[in-house]
Amino acid sequence: MVIIPIKSFAMGKGRLSGLVEPETRARLSRALAGHVAARVATTGRNPLVITGDLEVAQWAEASGYATLDDLGEGLSAAARAGASLAMDRSEPWLVVHSDLPWLTVDDLEAMARPLEEGRSVIAPSADGGTSAIGSRGEFTFHFGPMSFHRHLVDLEDALVVARSGLLLDIDAPADLRAATKSPRGAWLDETLLTPG
Repeated sequence: MVIIPIKSFAMGKGRLSGLVEPETRARLSRALAGHVAARVATTGRNPLVITGDLEVAQWAEASGYATLDDLGEGLSAAARAGASLAMDRSEPWLVVHSDLPWLTVDDLEAMARPLEEGRSVIAPSADGGTSAIGSRGEFTFHFGPMSFHRHLVDLEDALVVARSGLLLDIDAPADLRAATKSPRGAWLDETLLTPG
């Protein structure tokens, strides 16, 4: 099961506020989530969107993605809820962040194949966070600054997957500038420039 926690489009990407207007930030958040979810769906795996936001839930359902209510207790709790559902179904779980502009199907397969073979997997982001993490059993999530190191301690035998599509997430203005400078992020230009 591939879990994508999404808090809100309208409230997303607050650290870009000095660079990007609120409406554009909301459009960017939605486009990034759509990019990630579509890549997951292309692998043949149906994404599970975890959210407490009505707009996000409606978007996910209209896109054909399953949803699960986020109780508003933070990213780690949302990931735990998704992992619990996967375990109830005797499936491995993979939590993927919704703001990975360079994510490809190959990146996802590099995580999913070992996971389905019984390995735990973890992908660092360039700033020391965790872009994706997966396993089969109970796990205590520690999302936040430098979470990769905290997660790695608890998944000491995990396969570390370091790929450019997983390393770059959009948190700060420098991330957005880096993403748009690459041909892989060229699609973001239209999102940033096109209203509505």
